[in-house]
Amino acid sequence: MKKKPTQSVTMMDQQQALYLALRARDRKFDGRFFVGVSSTGIYCRPVCSARTPKIENCTFYPSAAAAELAGFRPCLKCRPELAPGLALIDLGTRYAQVAVQLIEQGYLSEHSCEQLAARLGISDRHLRRIFAEQFGASPIDYAQSHRLLQAKRLLADTDLPLSEVAFSAGFGSLRRFNELFKTRYRLIPSELRSAAGRSGNAASSGLLFHLGYRPPYDWPRMLSFLQARAVSGVEYVAGKQYLRSMAVHQGGIDYQGWVSVQPEEASNRVRVEISPSLSRVTTEVLRRIRQLFDLDAAPDRIAETLGSLAAGAPGLRLPGCVDSFEQATRAVLGQLVSVKMAAIFAGRMAERWGTALEHPNGCVTQVFPGAARVAQLQPEDLRPLGVQLKRAAALIALARAVTDGRLPLDNVLDIEQGIKDLTTLPGIGNWTASYIAMRAWSWPDVFLAGDYLIKQRFPGMTPRQIEHYAERWRPWRSYATLHLWHNGNWEPSTDTKVSPSE
Repeated sequence: MKKKPTQSVTMMDQQQALYLALRARDRKFDGRFFVGVSSTGIYCRPVCSARTPKIENCTFYPSAAAAELAGFRPCLKCRPELAPGLALIDLGTRYAQVAVQLIEQGYLSEHSCEQLAARLGISDRHLRRIFAEQFGASPIDYAQSHRLLQAKRLLADTDLPLSEVAFSAGFGSLRRFNELFKTRYRLIPSELRSAAGRSGNAASSGLLFHLGYRPPYDWPRMLSFLQARAVSGVEYVAGKQYLRSMAVHQGGIDYQGWVSVQPEEASNRVRVEISPSLSRVTTEVLRRIRQLFDLDAAPDRIAETLGSLAAGAPGLRLPGCVDSFEQATRAVLGQLVSVKMAAIFAGRMAERWGTALEHPNGCVTQVFPGAARVAQLQPEDLRPLGVQLKRAAALIALARAVTDGRLPLDNVLDIEQGIKDLTTLPGIGNWTASYIAMRAWSWPDVFLAGDYLIKQRFPGMTPRQIEHYAERWRPWRSYATLHLWHNGNWEPSTDTKVSPSE
C-alpha cells in the first residue's frame, strides 16, 4: 500500500466522523463510502461484521472504484457489490447522474469515454473531472469496477459458465475478463467461486440474488401502491411477493422473462429471483429492480428535509419502473380515469398486443407491448378496449415519437426540457408529463401542484401558492407528493406567509 499523504485538520475530522460510522456499523452510510484496510489489503462496506480495524489502518474512499484503484480487494464477507448505490440526487450534477446510468447499462462496453462525453454534450476532460471529484476514479475505472463487482456477484450467486458471467457483466471477451479480474482481485474467477460457496443460496426455478437498501423501508405502502396499479398478465402482487415480466434488448438480442421480488426486512435487503431466460442480462435486470423499488434512496436525508410531513412514514419510497415507455403509456391511459381503470386498460393492451412469455410464471404471462408495436396502431384500434379516441391518439403519438427518435424516454439529460417535450405531444398535459418524470425517470424533485388530492391538502390555495409552499421540500418534492397522497390528515403550517396574489 502507498504511504498515506499528510492530512489537513478538515480531512482528519472527516476521517474521524467516517470511522465513528464504521465502528457503529451505521446502515445509513452503507454504500456512501468504503474503507480500505492497509493491514489486510481489503476494502469493506461500513456495515461489515468483521472486527473493526484500527483507525490508523483505515483509508476512506467515495466509491468501490477508488478503493480498487488504490490496490484494495473487495471483502468476501460484506461483499461491496451488495451495497446500496447512490440516489440520483446524491450524484452531484446531472452529467454525473446520466453518465452513471449509461455506464451501468453498459455504454462503455461499446463506446469510448469521448463518445460518452459527447452523448452528454460536454468535453472528455470535463467528464473526467466530474468523476474524479465525485468518485475518485475515471469513467473507465468506474466502469471496470462496476463490471468486476457484477461478475463477482454472478460467480458467488450462480453456477453460470465463466463465459456467460463475463458477457452478462459487460466484458467483451473472456480473456479480458480473466486478465482484469486477476489484476484487480489477485484471484482467478474459479478461485473466488470456490471461496464464496453457495450453500442455501439456490433457487428452485431461477437465479437468486440479493439487493441491499438503507432502512427504514415502508414495504406495506410500496407493495400496496404497486398492487393497486398491477397490470393483469404483466404484474402480480401477493402478500410480500411482487412478480412481473420483463424485456431487455441488449447486443441486438431481445431477452424476455419474469422477475420475482420479496423483501427480507430483517437483513435490509430484497430477494430477487430471475428466470433463466434472462440469465445473460442479469446486471441490467437488477439495475431496473433497484430503480423500480428505489433501493438507493437515502431515507435519513429525505426525512430531514421533509420534516413533519415524513414523520409518520420515514421509509416511504418513490416507485419507479422497469421500462420507461410502459410507464409513460400507463400515465397516458390514467388520464381522467381511476387507478383501477388505468390498470384494466393497460392489461387489455398487454393481452392484445403484448408478447406471450415462453415460460410464464403463474399469473405473469405477457410482456407489455413496446413502442414499435404501439406505433403501428391506429386510434380506432384501442376503441374496443374502452380507451377514448383522444387518449388513444395521444398514446400512439407518444409511441411514434419514441420510435422515430424524436422523444427520448431513457437517460434524459435535462428533466425540465424533457417535461416540456412531452407536453408538445397532443393530449399530454403538464400533470401527465410531470408524472412520467417522477415514475419513468425516477426524478426526486417533481411536485404535482395541480393534482386533485394535492389541492385537497391545501384548501383555499391556488396551484401557484401550493408550488411556493412546496419549495421548502426541494430536492425531494416527489417524495413530498407521495406523503401528501398517503396522509389525508396533514395540514399546511402557518409559519410561511403566502401572498393571495401569487
